[in-house]
Amino acid sequence: MRFEVLQIAFAALRANVLRSLLTMLGIVIGVAAVIAMIALGDGAQQSVRDRIAKLGTTTLQIDAAKISQGGIQTSVAKRMTLEDAKMIEERAPHVLAVQPQQDKTLQLVWRNKNTSIDIFGVTPNYLAVRRFEIDRGEMFTTADDIARTRVAVLGAGALSRLDINDPGQIIGERVRVGGVQFTVVGVLKAKGAGSGFGSPDDNVLIPFGTGRYRVFKTDKVDDIFALAASEAELPEATAEIQTAMRRAHRIGQGQPDDFRIRNQADFLQTLGETTAVFTTLLAGIAAVSLLVGGIGIMNIMLVSVTERTREIGIRKALGATKRTILFQFLIEAVTMCLIGGALGIAVGVGGAVVLHDSFGWATMLGPSSVVLAFVFATGVGIVFGVWPARRASSLDPIEALRYE
Repeated sequence: MRFEVLQIAFAALRANVLRSLLTMLGIVIGVAAVIAMIALGDGAQQSVRDRIAKLGTTTLQIDAAKISQGGIQTSVAKRMTLEDAKMIEERAPHVLAVQPQQDKTLQLVWRNKNTSIDIFGVTPNYLAVRRFEIDRGEMFTTADDIARTRVAVLGAGALSRLDINDPGQIIGERVRVGGVQFTVVGVLKAKGAGSGFGSPDDNVLIPFGTGRYRVFKTDKVDDIFALAASEAELPEATAEIQTAMRRAHRIGQGQPDDFRIRNQADFLQTLGETTAVFTTLLAGIAAVSLLVGGIGIMNIMLVSVTERTREIGIRKALGATKRTILFQFLIEAVTMCLIGGALGIAVGVGGAVVLHDSFGWATMLGPSSVVLAFVFATGVGIVFGVWPARRASSLDPIEALRYE
């Protein structure tokens, strides 16, 4: 009997192939959208994790922070200076290296090419602290920093912005940074970037002293980076930096810090939470189309019940039970959702691959998103198919036989 019910359900779908396909279209679009959006969100999270791992898990970042007094947020109490970096070097034994940094977005000009890019004024230990390596040329030296030499090291992203394919092409060339002429002495190896979160390669490095007196013209430091000996010693290094900074800023007991100390784990957690919300939002928006598709299926099934009222009456007169009729129409609704879900999975996976290969977007396909979309599609078929199925099974056989 159950096999016969399945045959009747599939025969009804085949009898109206075009209508069935158009009805499934909403489910196809919904499932494909959910899979593609989750793939984008998961890809963004993975990009964040990869990028932070490349920056080093033992690197601490110290920057100025706004403080609150009486529940009102005030401006930055005190900007950081080079003296703060020196204080950390002297009073933080668990810190291996300290790297102060000034930065500003300025124009980089080479020949007839120009681009707006981040310019970093850094010390020579930038490579060790920030986990970068030289690809071509060399890093500027402490002597260059002290002498305020106008030399620069370009990030890999700067080369692509200037349409340079061979890193050796720019070594020894002169570029203009914020209107000041520099000689390129080195190029950094590319680290890669998380899509949508900027790139650690899009920058130009110049000696801290040169930047301080010739480009930025300020003694204020934007960030201080400190390298801890190991992940296990991060808490000790953080406590020592906090003590050193409070002493340098003459912060009294009970007063809040006017600086922040963050490690890569903090960035990972914050950005991970942000991208998780982003993924949920995208998947939620995509799921709306699944609900719309479900409403479309319910509408078509109600029309089908009306069209087949006389058929239902004949089947009941021949002995079909209420449960059999309900099962038949429920199978029709679920079958359309399952077929639409399968097609939607193919479209969603294909769309994610196209976004990655053709547009360079970070996507990550996981079985969980496919299973979730498929289960949701099945649930939609059951939920929106129950009412039409119950309506069909509740028809009075005598009234149904009289229906024209």
